[in-house]
Amino acid sequence: MGWQARLKLHGSAVSGRSRLAFAHEGPLRVLQTLHPEGPAVVHAVLVHPPGGLVGGDELAIDVQVGPGAHVLVTTPGATRFYRSDGAPAAQKVRARLSDGARLEWLPAETIAYPGCLARNAFDAELAPGAQLLAWEVCALGLPQAGAPFAAGVLHQRMAVDDVWLDEGRLEAADRWLLDGGPGLAGRRALGTLVLARGTPWTEAERERLLQAVRAQLPASLEPVAAGATCPHERVLVVRGLAEVVEPLMALWQRLRAVLRRQAWGLEAPPLRLWRV
Repeated sequence: MGWQARLKLHGSAVSGRSRLAFAHEGPLRVLQTLHPEGPAVVHAVLVHPPGGLVGGDELAIDVQVGPGAHVLVTTPGATRFYRSDGAPAAQKVRARLSDGARLEWLPAETIAYPGCLARNAFDAELAPGAQLLAWEVCALGLPQAGAPFAAGVLHQRMAVDDVWLDEGRLEAADRWLLDGGPGLAGRRALGTLVLARGTPWTEAERERLLQAVRAQLPASLEPVAAGATCPHERVLVVRGLAEVVEPLMALWQRLRAVLRRQAWGLEAPPLRLWRV
């Protein structure tokens, strides 16, 4: 049946200090909670000791952030979906944010190994006044290690309430999708960054955020081809494609800093994990 792991995170704020309570079942843990920015923001580092997911494994992460709390979640290493002998593997994240809550979901990249059968999902529910900054960066195969994504399936999903849904099935056999111009155009690293909140921005606020993001995007298609849009008055989305993960992740980190300042009035010191 594979590993069945559950992790529940609950962020709360008391006297201006954000705290995180957690409970787990199976091999999925909170390695550490930190306050490197001061008491208002709590950082949580998640670890999965088995090191990856194989057929039959399922990780379920439930995140609740209470009023006034600011929780940042990251991981020290990639989420790895290994080759499956027939059963799918899944990671499912559900985030629920109360009025006045903030969540930053900033994991390391996801790697879809050749032959995997994987589902990776992130769903967020935002109360009025809640704010979310989340990303997903994925590498298909390990072409530089001589292991291209020649077989396998990765089903990706990101959603915010009932106002925005990005969902797709990436099959190694679908060469038109992976190599065609309207698809991935031969690139094997892709990413999505989302800024959302529970109440709409004004048109002027949306335009200001978009201008700040677009000023950071590469002028050419190298090393990252990226674009930004507001598909809904509560959601800003940036999509990117690259040959490898590293330039895409570096761009996402820069955009996070810009959006934190523009949308929340906060500085964004790089996480120590990102400097290792």
